[in-house]
Formats: sequence, C-alpha cells, structure tokens
Amino acid sequence: MSYIRGTEIFTILQFRSECSMSIRPIKSQSSATPTMEGAGVHLHRVFGFGDTDMFDPFLMMDDFRNDDPDKFQKGFPWHPHRGIETITYVLKGSVEHADSLGNKGVLSDGDVQWMTAGSGIIHQEMPTGNATGQMHGFQLWANLPRDQKMCTPRYQDVKSPDIASLTDDDGTHIRVIAGDYRGYRGPVDGIDTDPMYLDIAMPANTTRRFPFDTRRQGFAYIFEGSANFGNASDPFGVNVEKEFAGEEMKIRDQSGNRTLVVFGAGDEVAVTSGEHGVRFLLVSGAPLREPVAWHGPIVMNTREELQHAFKELNAGEFVKEGAEGWLNSRGR
Repeated sequence: MSYIRGTEIFTILQFRSECSMSIRPIKSQSSATPTMEGAGVHLHRVFGFGDTDMFDPFLMMDDFRNDDPDKFQKGFPWHPHRGIETITYVLKGSVEHADSLGNKGVLSDGDVQWMTAGSGIIHQEMPTGNATGQMHGFQLWANLPRDQKMCTPRYQDVKSPDIASLTDDDGTHIRVIAGDYRGYRGPVDGIDTDPMYLDIAMPANTTRRFPFDTRRQGFAYIFEGSANFGNASDPFGVNVEKEFAGEEMKIRDQSGNRTLVVFGAGDEVAVTSGEHGVRFLLVSGAPLREPVAWHGPIVMNTREELQHAFKELNAGEFVKEGAEGWLNSRGR
C-alpha cells in the first residue's frame, strides 16, 4: 500500500486544474485605422461599422489620441443616441459633457463614464488637452438587448480614485473598470451584458494568464508596448511607415500600439510582454445573439425600428426623458 502526502495531493490537483484550462487562440488581429468623427476629431477606429458577430455584444471602439489640439478641440457637438451604451475612458486631458437629461460634468485623467442611451439621449462631448496639449482616451459602444432598447437613459460617472486596482508581485498593474477580477469589483454595475473591462500594464518579459469566461466574447487592445498573446510567436506591434535612406518603408514597430487581438474559444488568455512591457485593455461580454439594425448613432433590432427612431428624431419626439425646459425639437 502506498500513501500520498497532502502536499502531493495539492500538486496533483493543481496540475490537473492547469491541464484542464484552455488558452484562447487568436481568431484575428488588426491595426486601428485612422478616421475622422464629430466636428473634425482625428482618431483611430479599432473596430466597428461592419460585421458585429465577432464582437457581440460590442459594436465599435475608437482610440482618440492626439498631441495637436487643432485635431480634436472641435469635439463632438450635440448628437443623438438610442439603443446602445457608450463607455468613455480618459487617460490624458479631459472631456466636458452635457446632455438632454440635464447632466453636466468633466472626465479627466483615469475617469470613466458609462452612458446608457436607452430610449434616447442627445448629448455633446468636448475634449481638451492637458498642459502639454495631449488628449488620449477610448470610447467603446456596447449593444443593449431587445428588451432594454427603450429603457430610461442613465449615466455612471466614475472618478479615477474610485476604480479598483491591484499590483501583483511581478509588477503587473490592473485597473478593474467593470466586472469582477479576483474579488476586485469594478464600480460600473447594472449592465445587462455583464462586461469585464480591465486596463492591464505588464512589465518587460513577463508571462501571465488571465481568466476569461468561456461564455463570453472578447478582445485585447494594445496601446503601449508589445506582447505575445496565446499562440502568437512574435510580439504584436503595429505596421507603420518610416523613412530609411530616403525611402518610405512599412515595418512592424515592436514598440507598437493600436493593435486589436480577437480571441477564439477558451477560458484563459495567455500574455507574454515584450522587452518594453505592454499596456492593453482586456474586454469581454456576454453575446446577445440578436439581429442588429444600425445607422450612425442609433442601433435597433429591425429596420422598421430604426426608421421609426429617425422619424421621431426629425419630428422632435426623440427624447422621452428630458430635463425640465429641454427643447427636443432643437436638439438642445
């Protein structure tokens, strides 16, 4: 008869647990593309305005980053939203916002705003650079399920100090904006798609695994440094044009950023940071698997619902829940 000591049992169970975990493979990777929105804001589109199945429940993501105020200060004047949620995360500079509910405020470094447009809201977002003129942030659009498309609009403004964060022994720093990560709960709650939204910074040459619910779809977006994800053999950077010996050349910049990595099925994401470390967003949510009818800032389930929304917008009947004195017909 042989005996197994408690420590050996723990090692066996740990081994079995690790073996049963599956690393999510990379389904696709791409670079954010330059575009212009609002009143002339230069930004990079990470994804959006295409096939939504791969990103469900998310619809679009923009990386607005610029050091030239002339390329962003005209901002995003009054415009409508219905049927979605917008998540704005500011890293540098500030964004002043106002809306048809009567809300006003300013998002600054590290702040987050989660806006549920629901039945309809009209708002504006006006960015300002920091002391050196820098502006950097992200906006992610999340779809609302059919039974919540016409819910009452609401805001969740979260100041940077209220965002849960942790630093592990290896120096990895994680901000938990939404969801639950190892008992650290993000301040954004009451969201139907139960999203996980993490801002992760890893030091150079570090390997980590992050849990990823098998029922979710999601992605990573690198905005500083480089890293290997899952089955990637080389660090992801971004293709850029540089001049060498008087000639324009396309190369992969390993200090790179603006790289989107979309994952396949599995319950963990494996990451190894490059020689300069990496910082990325890790985002996931429960897919809705519902039809999408989308035009501009309004997202419904059918073409008829979409046409009705624009008919109400043109007739001055779009905002269902407005502040006292709100002039719906004039949009302000």
